[in-house]
This record gives sequence, structure tokens and C-alpha cells, in this order.
Amino acid sequence: MNAINERWPLSQDTSVLRLVTAGSVDDGKSTLIGRLLLDSKGVFADQLKAISGSRYSRAPENAVDLALLTDGLEAEREQGITIDVAYRYFATPVRKFIIADAPGHEQYTRNMVTGASTADAAVILIDAARAASGELLPQTKRHATLARLLGLRHIVVAVNKMDQVGWDRAVFERIRVSCQDLARHLAIPALHCLPLSALTGDNVVHASGHMPWHDGLPLLPLLESLPVGGQSGTGAARFFVQWVIRHDGSTAQAFRGYAGQLQGGAWHVGDAVRVLPGGESVHIRELWRGDEQLEAARSGDSITVVLDRDVDVSRGDLLVDADSQPELSRQFQADLCWLDRQALDPSRWYWLKQGSRVTQARVEEVSARRDIHELRSVPWRGTLGLNDIGRVRIRTRDPLALDDYDRQRATGAFILIDDASHQSAAAGMVRLAF
Repeated sequence: MNAINERWPLSQDTSVLRLVTAGSVDDGKSTLIGRLLLDSKGVFADQLKAISGSRYSRAPENAVDLALLTDGLEAEREQGITIDVAYRYFATPVRKFIIADAPGHEQYTRNMVTGASTADAAVILIDAARAASGELLPQTKRHATLARLLGLRHIVVAVNKMDQVGWDRAVFERIRVSCQDLARHLAIPALHCLPLSALTGDNVVHASGHMPWHDGLPLLPLLESLPVGGQSGTGAARFFVQWVIRHDGSTAQAFRGYAGQLQGGAWHVGDAVRVLPGGESVHIRELWRGDEQLEAARSGDSITVVLDRDVDVSRGDLLVDADSQPELSRQFQADLCWLDRQALDPSRWYWLKQGSRVTQARVEEVSARRDIHELRSVPWRGTLGLNDIGRVRIRTRDPLALDDYDRQRATGAFILIDDASHQSAAAGMVRLAF
């Protein structure tokens, strides 16, 4: 399989930036990712040949529909829309990238939440022709709100299709002012706004000769410059047990280890840890990554932990630093994005999944709902419907180890599951334990 061009060499110590692309319908998200893949030499020749002959192409004559590089489902190609989250990987000499292409339709907002939940930054596209007056579409505001609630500190606004408005600087400036106003309302820490055309490639990887008035970086160099890290937590280690590993259980050399992924902080052999919710204090005797024994593990490592003595540890239990414990509570406040067509029923119990821990939960109260048009939370005493975002109070059957979502995602995020349909009903971010 031959690449279009020889791939750029990649250093082993390059960082990884996880991105989610979002925005409204037909803003050009899939086309932009296709352009990034093509111009960064991330597309193989046979892939390009395959989409060039596709009967679903909507590109102009003699042009390639780059959106087909990410829209893989038959229904997506037939309708010309993105339905499911598509993940694509590419690299430059500076950085590796994992991009989640999220759908723009309001009914698929749940998929955008999925893509953004593990991202470091968001690229929100805006169709320059549709927003030429400076008025942002509701779905653009909704995605920006969700990106902020999900803790994404860096949001890049890509004003796309500048070729359709004659590369007009005035159009871009009106949209940029509206985006800055949106960022102020949402308290977005870092907003980056730039004009481009995904179709022609202007200002995507290389600077555009059509827009000499823009003196900022093109999109790819900007993404290469964004800081990574800071999303995994405050430095406090959190380790949900996913699997209890037993070997030779009837012998004197029986092995018992606890497998999972370390989130936040770092562990060394000999460190003191605590098992929650039980509260037992133990020390780390061994650390393993596969069949490799380690002296230390860092955030993001998938490891097996062996403790210095036998205690009661099961799947769903949490190992934490002995001197940095989360709050243990059965009641807490959260921001909830409702994802189910069936509205929230406060009288019902739902399954709550936090890491590998599962318990029953009930939403006792909805105290506020976010008004997407006014960009503010308003007092609310009703229920939550599809795509509503609200502040709620939740009670659980069992105590949970809770951190504020902005400080630690591992113990600050959860989902609610309908026990009848087994559908994901809501995504939640812990805001206050009491």
C-alpha cells in the first residue's frame, strides 16, 4: 500500500492531542478532517482512489469529496450527513492527533458528548455563509456550551467556507465578535478564531493567499501549538478496579492483582493507598504492565496493582492516594445533559455508572436549566427533555467517591442508564458533594 507522499518521520516522544470537531449541520466538519488528513500526508493512495469513484460524492466536478474519508456508514454516505462519531488518527513531526468527528444534527448531540468527553480541545466549525450576519446557530451554541461543561479549556472556532463569501474580512470579523461574546458568557478560558476553507485547503495546513489580512496561524500549526495535559486531574491518583486477576489460587505463591487504568498523578512501589468505599489502608507491593514489572506508573498507564496484604477489593472499587481522598457521599449536585428521547422521570431509579462502579440513582431535583439562546442558567422546577442541560441533585443507593469534574474527570464524570431500555439516558458532571 503506497502513500500519496512519504509520511513525515515521527519522534517517539511526541505528545498526543485529542480533538473533537463540532458545530451545526453542513458546517464542513468531515471535509475539514479529510483535508487535514490529505494535506498532512495521512491518506493512502488507494483510500483516495476509492472515494474518488464513490457514487455518494457531493464534490464539484473533478474534485474529491473529502468528507467520505470519515463518513464510513452507508446511511452517512447516502444522506451526506455524519451520524456516528468517527475517530481518525494522523501525525506530524511535532505531534500525534486523535480526532473525533461529531455529528451536527441536534438528535445526535449524545454522540458529540461521547467524542468530547475524552478530548483535550474542540474545533467548532461555523459556515461563514450561513452566519454572515454574525448570528450563531443554536447548535453551535449548544456544542460550545457542552465543550465548556465537559472541561475543554481550548476551543478553536474555524470559520469555514470563506470561499463562499468572497474571502470577505468583514464577514469573519462579525462572526469573530459573536464568538468572543459567546466565550465571555460561557467563561471559556482560551478561544482561538480563524478563517479557512476546508474545500480549497486555504488556511488549514498552509497560510492562504486569499486572506492576507489574517495574520494568525493556520489551523494545523495552531493545533500543534496547543498545550496538552491538565485534563487528567489535579495530581491525585484515581484507579478504578476493572478486573481482579487471580493465578495459582491454591498454592502458596498465589497471585492476586487489580487491573485498571491510572488516572491522575503517579504511583511508585511502596506508596500508601486507600481502598474506597471500604477505607482500608494498604501499600503497593508490585506494579505490572502486561508481563513487565514496573517501579513506577504514571497517569494514563494501564496497569495491574499488587497490594502488600489481602483486603476486600472488587471490580468497581477505587484505589486512591492515602493522603488525597475524594468525598464519599450518597448525594451530590451535577450538571446533566439529557440524551434520551424519553424525558427524565424524577420518580424513577436509573443505573449510574462511574468508571467501573455501577449503582442505582434517582434525580431528586432539577434546580436550573441552561437556556441555549440566552446562554445562561435559569431556575427550573420541571423535567429535562432530549438535549436539555440542567443542574440537578442526585441520590444514590451506595456511597460514591466524588471529585468535582473540573478537578478530576475519573471520579467527576458519570452516565445514567435507563434500566428498562438499557439506553444511555444522560451524561453527568459532578459539581458539588455534600
